[in-house]
Amino acid sequence: MDRRIDLPRRLHRIAAVLTGLYLLAHLVNHLLALQGAAAHIAFMQGVRKFTRVPAVEALLLAAVALQAGSGLRLLWRRRGQRRLLFDRLQVLSGAWLAFFLFVHVVSVLFGRALLRLDTNFYYAAAGLQMRPWPLFFVPYYGLAVAALFVHLACALRRLLPARMPLASRERLAWGAIALGAVLAVLVVAAFSGAFYAIDLPPAYRATFS
Repeated sequence: MDRRIDLPRRLHRIAAVLTGLYLLAHLVNHLLALQGAAAHIAFMQGVRKFTRVPAVEALLLAAVALQAGSGLRLLWRRRGQRRLLFDRLQVLSGAWLAFFLFVHVVSVLFGRALLRLDTNFYYAAAGLQMRPWPLFFVPYYGLAVAALFVHLACALRRLLPARMPLASRERLAWGAIALGAVLAVLVVAAFSGAFYAIDLPPAYRATFS
């Protein structure tokens, strides 16, 4: 295969390592919201000691941009091709992740730079507390978590050893997708106040009022 033709795929995989590690930490952070806002914020502050280092933050932003951009290019290059179910799921989940990452990064930078807010638990929870915004933020966050696991499951199915029966690889993929769906519900429920009352500080409430 011509290496120039395969370059977008190579870049996509390289960026996926950095982006994936950050998203894993981010997901763990959000699952800690099940214990309460304090647990979420405490973990986030610990992670920020590393991710808020200017050089590291610039590298992460570049990885996210490269991941989304290379993924969209791969999607465009394969347009019109006949796809099996897992191929379609990978395309759809990748497209949603690209959209989510763009909006999420812009939102966080906007909150920090212009609104002068700490983009912590309450910054995310505000969108799920103030009506009618949950109509957007419930699918926005829920589909992001689910899409991450769908995308990883599709890659897992393809990258597992070929000697493993296809049926076994597909069962593992469906298991990962089911796990993602459960975690998506838990994360959205936690930030929606399903497990405990959330008292939004006035500054965060004002962003959606």
